[in-house]
Formats: sequence, C-alpha cells, structure tokens
Amino acid sequence: KGKCPEDGWDESTIELFLHELAIMDSNNFLGNCGVGEREGRVASGLVARRHYRLIHGIGRSGDISAVQPKAAGSSLLNKLTNSVVLDIIKLAGVRTVTNCFVVPMATGMSLTLCFLTLRHKRPKAKYIIWPRIDQKSCFKSMITAGFEPVVIENVLEGDELRTDIEAVEAKIKALGADNILCVHSTTSCFAPRVPDRLEELAVICANYDIPHIVNNAYGVQSSKCMHLIQQGARVGRIDAFVQSLDKNFMVPVGGAIIAGFNESFIQEISKMYPGRASASPSLDVLITLLSLGASGYKQLLKERKEMFSYLSSELKKLADIHNERLLDTPHNPISLAMSLKNLDENNDAAVTQLGSMLFTRQVSGARVVPCGSVQTVNNYTFKGFMSHANDYPCAYLNAASAIGIKKQDVDVFLKRLDKCLKTSRKEAKKEKSVNEISNSNTGTEQLED
Repeated sequence: KGKCPEDGWDESTIELFLHELAIMDSNNFLGNCGVGEREGRVASGLVARRHYRLIHGIGRSGDISAVQPKAAGSSLLNKLTNSVVLDIIKLAGVRTVTNCFVVPMATGMSLTLCFLTLRHKRPKAKYIIWPRIDQKSCFKSMITAGFEPVVIENVLEGDELRTDIEAVEAKIKALGADNILCVHSTTSCFAPRVPDRLEELAVICANYDIPHIVNNAYGVQSSKCMHLIQQGARVGRIDAFVQSLDKNFMVPVGGAIIAGFNESFIQEISKMYPGRASASPSLDVLITLLSLGASGYKQLLKERKEMFSYLSSELKKLADIHNERLLDTPHNPISLAMSLKNLDENNDAAVTQLGSMLFTRQVSGARVVPCGSVQTVNNYTFKGFMSHANDYPCAYLNAASAIGIKKQDVDVFLKRLDKCLKTSRKEAKKEKSVNEISNSNTGTEQLED
C-alpha cells in the first residue's frame, strides 16, 4: 500500500527486506560484468555491509526521482521511502499534502534547491521576503541561491516575537510583486520567537500571486506547526515546506523532506537536483519508520508533548526560585525561554559564562542568549543576534522539548541548571564586590592626590 505499517517490524524482518532489495541491484548479481565508470564497486566489505550493499544510490543523472534500470532495488527503496514519509506527514497533521521526496541534503541546502527551482518561474525576481529568525543556515540558503533577503523585523507582543504582517505587505508593495521570488517563512523556532503567522502570510501570497516556501525544520513533531501549514494551504498559498530528517525522525544528519500541495511543482524541484544521490538518508528513515510503525511514531509525538508540559512547569518553578521568570510564549509548541535578568544586571559576562558552565557539565542544546550581541552573516549585520530582534528586553536561556526527550533528560538538566545558576550568582556578587572595593580605593587615591 506504500504506507507506514501500523505496528513496527522487528530488526531481522527489516534486514531480510533490505537484503531482498539489495539483490535486485546489478552490482550484487552473481554473473554481473560491469564495464562502465559507475558499477557499484566497493573496496571495503565494512562499507558494503554498512549500506546493506545498496551502493548505486538513488535517481539518474537527470532526475533524483527517476528509476535506475541497473539498480531496481535502490529505486524501489527510494519510491517506498517517499511514499511512507508522505503517509507520516499526513498522519502528523498535513492531510492534504500531495507529494514529497527525501533529498540527501540538510534543510538549508534543500531550501536553496526550492529557491533555484522558483528562479525559472520568476526570472525577474531578485528578492526574498524573510521574517527574521536568527539561524544562519536558513539565511544563507537564500544567499547561496543568489537572491537578496529582505529582512522583516518581528514585533514584540508581550514576551513573544511575532510576524509583522503589515511590514510584509508594505514591503511587497514597495518592491513590486514581480520582483519578489517568494516569501520565506518559518514554523519551528527558538522561543521567544514563535512560528510565523502562516495563514495571514499564505493569504498575502495568494493575493499578490507570490510563491511561499516554509522552513518547517523540526515542525513535523509538533501538531501545532503542522496545523499551521495545513491551514495556510487551505486559506491561501504554500508552495513547498521543508523539514529535516534528523530532527523529526531521529536519524543521522544529512537528509530533508521537501513536500507540497502541487504535485507537479514538487516534481520540478526533484528534477532540479543535478545528478543521482546518496541513498543513505532514504535508507535511514525507511528503517526507522519500519521499526517504529505508525503507532510507534504517534507514541513518540504524544510523549514529546507530555514532556513539553513537564519541562514548562518545572522550568517555571526553577525560575521562580532564582527570581527569574519563564517567558510567556504560548504560541511556541517546542521551545521555552527563561529570563536571565539578574545575571545580566550583575555582570555582562555572567550570561555567556552560564552557557559555558552548562556545556562543560554535559548539558547540550540549551542556548544562552545575551543582550546586544552583533553578528555579521554574508555582509548583513544582525543586532541582538540569536534573540531574533534588535533589542529584546532581557537575556535568556532556551530549552526545547524535542522528539525522543525523556523525563530523565529534563530532571538532570534542571538539577545542573540550578547548580550553575547558584554558582553564577555567587561569582557575579563576588566580582561586583571586588569592583566596588577597587572603585572605592581608586576614589581614595584620587582624593589623596
């Protein structure tokens, strides 16, 4: 049926299935005589076993989705993977998606591929409207494709940073719709930024006949992010949405899914990819989904949501203890932020030092964001970089409840964060006292002079 099985398969069944696919590839035929430049020869047995002897990759030189006659097994694996992944995207909430394919590039380069495909449809266009998100790869994806990002600053509503819809429409009118390649929006993001107002953006794109590409990097695991995409496509225009394999399906980095509601446009993107491609990302995600089954993946989504609530309530308690607060970001379903106002007031360096302390204590993924940092990316200078705004009111710490997180991860993180905050406050007070004594002595010396 080309769908993810409801119940996961055991490992021996998956391996048997992969071996059956592998013996359909010509490099594994007993009497094969290869005289071409690409015959699936592998020098190391360890490498061959690592790839289940599926060596030919996917696609042909002109189309990543094309069937390769001498690699029937790899071609079948590719088609099955795309079909199973499409089923999971529907299960996760985007019911009306019509087509998708796994591409062996991470999210940033996959976005670039989408922009390059649109270039042929809109030859006059040179701008991409981009509501600001401080993440380098999505910004560089536009630069790499040869376009000029038009950064739309977010608006502060309470603690949340939200899409400035009026600024987006004003910029479209100022530049002219024909000169704009697309609107490049974002769902999954670090708090206090929240997912873009996809419905409103989709309506604007439909009204001005401008394509709309959504960066849904780790949004498949969030029913809220997927609902936004579904609604955006229902009321307006979304041409493609791109998501990472590693962040949503717990596989090694190196693959993404490009999906959309217009089957022919998604096929155009796949044909834009030059040459054949590695089958590793497709193989990894197919093995994972066959192992989990639809019920196993749904269970992981349910557990992630429960852990988000737990992390939120426990981080709030810890923030109260340290006279800080959990920032109120109800529209962000994955990431949380806790203020670091007291640390920031005592010592500018104390905020960044907290990040180092957490890292050396084996806490990965937590981001500490100081006020006022400046970063230049491809000659564009971002003020307040990492905070998604020029002047966010306070320094803060990020933590996320992503797929696969366990209660133990949350408990250990909170315990270590508590210790680090106590240490940071002591050191900040000590340094403040030393500075006061030093200033006092300097004042006395000046009086004596």
